[in-house]
Parts: sequence; C-alpha cells; structure tokens
Amino acid sequence: MSKCALITGITGQDGAYLSQFLLGKGYEVFGVIRRSSHRGVEDHRLRWLGIADKVTLLDGDLGDLSSIVRIMQQVQPDEIYNLAAQSFVTSSWQQPILTANITAVGVTVMLEAMRSVRPAAHFYQASSSEMFGLIQEEKQSETTPFYPRSPYAVAKLYGHWITINYRESFGLYASSGILFNHESPLRGIEFVTRKVSDGVARIKLGLASELRLGNIDAKRDWGHARDYVRAMWMMLQQDKADDYVIATGVTTTVRDMCRIAFDHVGLDMNDHVIIDPAFYRPAEVDVLLGNPEKARAKFNWVAETLLEDMIKEMVDADLVRHRDASGR
Repeated sequence: MSKCALITGITGQDGAYLSQFLLGKGYEVFGVIRRSSHRGVEDHRLRWLGIADKVTLLDGDLGDLSSIVRIMQQVQPDEIYNLAAQSFVTSSWQQPILTANITAVGVTVMLEAMRSVRPAAHFYQASSSEMFGLIQEEKQSETTPFYPRSPYAVAKLYGHWITINYRESFGLYASSGILFNHESPLRGIEFVTRKVSDGVARIKLGLASELRLGNIDAKRDWGHARDYVRAMWMMLQQDKADDYVIATGVTTTVRDMCRIAFDHVGLDMNDHVIIDPAFYRPAEVDVLLGNPEKARAKFNWVAETLLEDMIKEMVDADLVRHRDASGR
C-alpha cells in the first residue's frame, strides 16, 4: 500500500520539487493551499514540473486550526511536510505580525493538529539558515548558537524550537531541516538568485539594460532545491527524529553568482549591474556557511548539483520564459 504525504506550501518551490520526488517514490500526495482569487494560476510550479494533475489540493490555512484538523482527518497522512511560511526575509520587516502568525505560530497549529489526529505520523519542519544570522561560528552546524537578524529569522527560530518541544514533550516524530539557501528555476522572482537569472535573461534578449541589486558582497551557501527536498524525505526515513543542517559547505558571494550568470550569456556584469541602497536590509546577514557533516554521516546525503550548473539552468529557464512571452 502506498504511503500518503501531506505538504503545506505545496505550490512553492520546495513543495513542487518535493511533490515530484514523492510521486516518483509512489506516494499519494496532498497539498494544503489557501483560498485565492488566482485559483488556476498559483499551481504554476506544479504545472512547470508536469505534475499538477497528479496531486490533490485541499483548502486550508495555517492560521485556522480547524481547517488543518479537518484536512488531517480526511488525508490521514503518514508523513507531514510543513513548508508553508511567509518566506521572504525582506517582507518580514514590512509584515512582521503576519510573519509571526504563519511562519512561527503556524508550526504550532500543524503540530497540534498532528498530535490530535495523527500522532504516529512523521513530521518535517522547514527551519532556515537565517536563524544563525549574525554568525557565532565560521561554519554553522546543528550546535551553533542562533542569532536571528530579521522578523523572518525570529519566526523560523520559534518554529524550530516548538518542533523540538513537541518532540520532547509528546513523543512525536518531529524533525527539522535547517536548510541553507537553495534555489532553482522555480524560485520566486523576489529572491536574489532568481532576480539575477531573470534580469540576465531580460538583458540578453534586449528587454532590459540594467540589473539593480543591494549588497552583492553578501556570502551564501547555495544549493539546488531538487537536492534539498531529497534530504527532507531522507530525514523522515530515519529510526529517530532529529535536526539536520542541509548545505553544500561552500560559500559564494552574490557578486560571483552574478558573474556566472552574465558569463553564461556572454555579457559583462560590470556593464549592467547597478548597486541600489534601496535593496539593502535593515540588518544584514553578511555570510552563511553550513556544515552538512551530520546529514552525510547519518544518511549519506550530499549536494549533487554544482552552483555553476544551477545558475546556468536558472538563466536558461528564464530565457525560455521571456522568449515564449515576447516571441524573441
């Protein structure tokens, strides 16, 4: 009998790739989505991967415990992946209360529903490297102290600790993946990697002439979302729930990431990139670098996609999008 998975945030980047991965494993996949006047549009990532008709979408909201309880009663999931959040760091300064209610308290809603309806299920919480913030160690592991630097990071830290608390208090199988930056052609346009790939594609096709960015000397540990969702699943196959850093162990500046993207289409980034102070964060996280040794040792996970290949894939996808839209 096939396993059943319930995914919040299923229409996001990670939710789409995770759905594709689980379908490949023979799972029945259900996803929680908020009611939207844009119904039929919000599943564009699932359609990009060709799986929109292979998953079942159910109306629910992390701000409404009753809706989550009803969904869990209907689905009876074996595995629950909580990927939903207000996930854009910049927006968390503009919408701090929404971020707290969904990214933080929403985790408690999921855990409470699981405890009441499906306590034997395996639960995955999407924690974030942003929790490390002002880094306390050069390379961040599961034991590195946290120092969040945005409302988003603070909310993620609450979600991380409440997951541990429910695991220890109620004996739930609840694991957290402390995922470092992971990107793909399905990344939202507001995130810097996709902003770069989209901007480079526009410039190459003559649809734009400049790319405005903020702190291009910030350093991040970037991997491919396709690799990282595999780690999510692997965590929930372990005998004991635990928390794991998922990262490549390699750090790269935004500047170098831009260079890769522009070089890929034969352009010089210095001719097009403009530094705009409007894109600086109120409190910057200058560098994040993960230590994925525990995940490698426990279940032999390693990142398989090179940064250069990922950036080229993203640029190529945006070239296709804009050529299709403009006819160029």
